[in-house]
Amino acid sequence: MLVLRLLNVVAPAYFLCISLVTFVLQIFVFIPSMFRDPSTTPLFSPALLHGALFLFLSANALGNYILVIQSSPEDLGKDLNLGKGAEMADWLDGNRSPGSALPCTHFCRLCARVTQRHDHHCFFTGNCIGSRNMRNFIMFCLYTSLACLDSLVVGMAYISATLSMSFADPLAFLTLLPHSISQFFSGALLSSEMFVILMLYLWLGIGLACAGFCCHQMLLILRGQTRYQVRKGMVVRARPWRENLQEVFGKKWLLGLLIPMLNVESNYRRQKEK
Repeated sequence: MLVLRLLNVVAPAYFLCISLVTFVLQIFVFIPSMFRDPSTTPLFSPALLHGALFLFLSANALGNYILVIQSSPEDLGKDLNLGKGAEMADWLDGNRSPGSALPCTHFCRLCARVTQRHDHHCFFTGNCIGSRNMRNFIMFCLYTSLACLDSLVVGMAYISATLSMSFADPLAFLTLLPHSISQFFSGALLSSEMFVILMLYLWLGIGLACAGFCCHQMLLILRGQTRYQVRKGMVVRARPWRENLQEVFGKKWLLGLLIPMLNVESNYRRQKEK
């Protein structure tokens, strides 16, 4: 448990450091050196257009990241007087008496709270993913993968121009790292160039991971399930996939796709207000 709590603190700091490094490389290294075209007007210059695209992707990724943290799943245990710690977990897991577990709830030992429609605990946000922040989490994964893909493509173009190498061969990218390491220790490769090459593989890994999370989460949403329900083998009521999507993304899904905005409130809160 101590290792998990430490990871819950280190992972968000690691993600923010990677985001800062990516922003600095894009704005101060890649864009000034790769998008210079004197023949175009300043308003429609490639540097300005690509900078606007990257800022749009980064703003959506960072905005949804903040909303995932701020829109924490509501603590249902505060109003239900179920106890604390392990005692509350026993009630919610159905260990006290048959049928005592609350539907669609889970007690997270890292967050020490009860969440509605719990999906999983995300260490990179240091928060649980539930009904209130599911949409923001999906948008965060989507725009993070797009920002990493953009940085990967521009970074490969930068390395190709700097080292006078071609990536036409699909194996060129796979063999880039071992060749770069040997050249770096032999003194033929600068430390800044080696750092960019390492970032290429980091962007590739983060981009693929976020894209995989996004696709897997969308598949579960279409089925009306959460990752916690799948892991526990819980049976959910079959509903049309349109209703499942609307429950997570709401009616203003297009607006939430373009700009970061708060998720729709959970069914529990709407029932409680009524």
